[in-house]
Amino acid sequence: MSMTETPAGTPPVLELERVTVVFKTGTPLNRVPLHAMREVSLRVAPGETLGLVGESGSGKTTTGRVALGLRRPASGTVRFEGGPFPRRRRALAGRMQAVLQHPQWSLDPRMRVGRSVAEPLVVIGEAAGADERVHAMLGRVGLEPELAGRYPHELSGGQRQRVSIARALITRPAFIVFDEPVSALDVSVQVQILNLIKDLRDEYGFGALFISHDLGAVRYAADRIAVMRAGEVVETAATEVFHTSPSHEYSKQLLETL
Repeated sequence: MSMTETPAGTPPVLELERVTVVFKTGTPLNRVPLHAMREVSLRVAPGETLGLVGESGSGKTTTGRVALGLRRPASGTVRFEGGPFPRRRRALAGRMQAVLQHPQWSLDPRMRVGRSVAEPLVVIGEAAGADERVHAMLGRVGLEPELAGRYPHELSGGQRQRVSIARALITRPAFIVFDEPVSALDVSVQVQILNLIKDLRDEYGFGALFISHDLGAVRYAADRIAVMRAGEVVETAATEVFHTSPSHEYSKQLLETL
């Protein structure tokens, strides 16, 4: 059984059902509602990577924030591992993580690499034996254990992103949001990181939301693709189906830009 073939009855690791998010824009005396998400429904199965694509401002990042519990929707339902999303996000500490476009957004420049990777273990009360787990995880993402004693600025961009991935995986989460994880890297390094993400997904079985404007990267990393436009999901399809016979006109326009 492949990682994307889950047993019958297994709930999605993450499910958004008709989720709407509204921002207020304009002047204090003339506030105008802006729908960042409009009745968005998405599912991510355990071990599956769902790619989320669309132009800037389409609602991709807001969707990622909702998936992580960092923004509450105005309406709709968010479920995690088959149950309602808890009102206190801390209840899911260690069960979901994020890997961002710029590693420095998640790595404290004043903190050595080893301590940064171990920090999520401290949060969930598993600090005992953290050093050994950190060294093992650094090795798993292709880094030498001695890098644990260095600071982020002493590493290359690719190494920093590997550290971010190690930090995200150290608690064995069920779900990870990858938000433009390779767009800031050189092309040769992008391929290495994409291969690493796929290998780790197959090994650890986490579900993932892979957000990117790079359709090539999404095609390589994702099992299915959801297309967002102006806050709405206009198409969801298996990756190869999307690339060979997209059904929505906007999807066809995106593919023409490749």
